Amino acid sequence: MSKREEYEAKTEELLLPVLEALHFELWDVEYVKEGSEYYLRAYIDKEGGITIDDCVTVSRQLSDLLDEADFIPDAYILEVSSPGLGRKLVKDRDFDRSIGKSVDLKTYKPVDGVKEFTGILRSYDRERIVVETNGQDTPFQRSDVAVVKLSVIL
Repeated sequence: MSKREEYEAKTEELLLPVLEALHFELWDVEYVKEGSEYYLRAYIDKEGGITIDDCVTVSRQLSDLLDEADFIPDAYILEVSSPGLGRKLVKDRDFDRSIGKSVDLKTYKPVDGVKEFTGILRSYDRERIVVETNGQDTPFQRSDVAVVKLSVIL
C-alpha cells in the first residue's frame, strides 16, 4: 500500500463514523500533491445535496480527529466538499450508486474514431464498463477508460 493509499484509508476510517452520525455519505477521499502543496480532500454527499455549513461541520470534526491521530507527517491543506455535479466514478461504490444514470466516459485511445461517449451506465466489473449508447449496450475495457463522470444535465 502506498503512502497516499494509507493516508486515504486511515482518513476514511476516521471520517465514516462522523458521516454516519450526520446521515451523510462518503463519496471519496484523496491525498494529492499539487505544486508544492499537499491536499487531503474529503468529498461528502447527502440526500438533497451538501451545504457549505455541512462541509464546515464535517471539516471541524475531521480536523480534530486528524490532529489526534497525527499519522500524516507532511503539512497539508484539508478540504471537505461536495463531489459536484459532474462527479468522477472511481470506486466500486461510486459505480453501484450510478447504475442507470447518465455518464460521460472518455477513453485513452479512440474507439471507432471517438474518445468521448455519453450514455446510461448499465453495469461494470473489474474488466469492463458497459454503457448504453444509441440504444445499444457498449462494453469498454476498464484499462482503456481514462475517466467516467456523471453527466451534467441542465
